[in-house]
Amino acid sequence: MSAADFWDNTDRPKKIVKELKILKATVEPWDMAYSKYRDLAEIFPLLKEDDRQMLLDLKNNIDGLLVITDKLEFQVLLGGPLDKNSAILSINAGAGGTESCDWAGMLLRMYSRFAGSHGYNVRVIDILPGEEAGIKNVTVLIEGDYAYGYLKTERGVHRLVRISPFDANKRRHTSFASVDVIPEIEEDLDIKLEEKDLRVDVYRSKGAGGQSVNTTDSAVRITHIPTGIVAQCQNERSQHQNKQTALKILKARIYEAQQEKRDAELKQQDLDKKKIEWGSQIRSYVLHPYNLVKDHRTDFETGDSAKVLDGGLDDFIESFLKLNATRQSLR
Repeated sequence: MSAADFWDNTDRPKKIVKELKILKATVEPWDMAYSKYRDLAEIFPLLKEDDRQMLLDLKNNIDGLLVITDKLEFQVLLGGPLDKNSAILSINAGAGGTESCDWAGMLLRMYSRFAGSHGYNVRVIDILPGEEAGIKNVTVLIEGDYAYGYLKTERGVHRLVRISPFDANKRRHTSFASVDVIPEIEEDLDIKLEEKDLRVDVYRSKGAGGQSVNTTDSAVRITHIPTGIVAQCQNERSQHQNKQTALKILKARIYEAQQEKRDAELKQQDLDKKKIEWGSQIRSYVLHPYNLVKDHRTDFETGDSAKVLDGGLDDFIESFLKLNATRQSLR
């Protein structure tokens, strides 16, 4: 950054500054924790048993250091090559009509609240509303450091049990929705797309938007013919912007597919994908006859379903990352 020509290229400084920010966020907390530990180690030999105030101060400082080291231990769990990237998150309603569409809408709100609590920005890329309520499917870009590292743990089927607000007889219903998460890929990634391999379709946007929505063919769907991978966008201001965003998502999905082929574990996860129905869920959200949210992969659970649906996912994410790290260390 101290080079004379550093600011000559507008793209390079942005990437370098972002990298510096991530490196500082990684290194500085460790330096601070070690400095705090060293200070406490120097004080300890001076401690006198009858100095109760000094004992209390030392205990409080040690407790504070434990909080810092717990957070640093959690950061270690986000060590994947793409964990630091932003995330592209998709939600699809499963079988169940209006019920599942409403559940998909609830999940979108949950992840939006989670993103907000972490200082992330949420941008809707593509959305198809439900006929009566909620959404049939939606794709959002969640921008921020380590968004993918956190949210990759949410990939799978989510099940809701509740008294339906759409049932006049107030019966209990079970709904399903699937969540998929891929990392946002930087533009300099070595993914080359040939024009002859792409089929570009334009159509009219179907969601809420500006004056041009439903009046011009601005929405774009791009299909990568060799793989059948599809990406689409309808929420940007112009057809050109929609195409550029769809291309970015397409590159990310192609990259993810390539990684799955190279990585046996991810490939197995892909082969084991199940239908969006009973028995295939990774997490259950029960709102009746009791309140319980349980992750079936880790057995972590809580009775505070309102907090979870309001974006309080950190405990679930941490428990899964720790379990996954333990499994990898045993291989």
